[in-house]
Amino acid sequence: MKIGLVLEGGAMRGMYTAGVLDTFLDENIVVDGIISVSAGALFGVNYLSQQKGRAIRYNKALINDDRYISFKNLIKTGNIIDKEFAFYEVPFKIDIFDNEAYKQSPIDFYVTVTNMQTAQAEYVKLTDPFKQMEVLRATSAMPYVSKPVEIDGKEYLDGAIADSIPLEQMQKMGYDKIIVVLTRPLEYRKSKPLSLISKLYYRDYPNFAEAVNNRYAMYNNQVEQVIEQGNKGDIFVIRPSKDLAIKRIEKDVNKLQEMYELGISDMQQQLADLKDFLAK
Repeated sequence: MKIGLVLEGGAMRGMYTAGVLDTFLDENIVVDGIISVSAGALFGVNYLSQQKGRAIRYNKALINDDRYISFKNLIKTGNIIDKEFAFYEVPFKIDIFDNEAYKQSPIDFYVTVTNMQTAQAEYVKLTDPFKQMEVLRATSAMPYVSKPVEIDGKEYLDGAIADSIPLEQMQKMGYDKIIVVLTRPLEYRKSKPLSLISKLYYRDYPNFAEAVNNRYAMYNNQVEQVIEQGNKGDIFVIRPSKDLAIKRIEKDVNKLQEMYELGISDMQQQLADLKDFLAK
């Protein structure tokens, strides 16, 4: 039996995922493989390095630091998240990521990125976060507020554009027991965007522009698949039990803490059911 874990993105809603995964660490819930997207990747790596509390700690400490996430960065560099500070100073110097512990983990960790030319999802195995930091940057590079991230001569952005909830990919990879962690409540669905915006903004990347426009339909379809398979008991789904008013780029540290604590409490309430699911 191979246990898989799918981690949705959602920017600062990912504090929910951080709470869930910290509870996994407390309860010694172990999986064999993970496919992550965007914030799910950024915060999910701490599960493999076993650094409980790291994600909520550094985000609360730095969220109002303009060097981290700010419109000043966007105006100055074209990236709302500062590359050097967020991806190279924070994990290397400020709140140090345990790269060696990560590399010793037996868990296979995949990061979803969107190829801007093809608009297809690619799943990169992350074996050394310090050496593959640009992969983490690519998966979390939000459209419109991020420059394309170049990896091996190809340009990438937010993995969620091509595959927001990569359950199907995890099943294709042969995982039998799959846990899906979402960051939106049950009733949430995306609305259709104004197609002209992406067509103009990404006119040099027509496939990507089309993917941005169609993401709402893809996402909503994936949510329905998750609900159907969850109701059948084929997968185990963890999602926010209530809708918290938290922005993608949330600056209120109390709201970050509230989202994190919701992840902990929701997971604790479902812990017995999860253990039963994994034991079947």
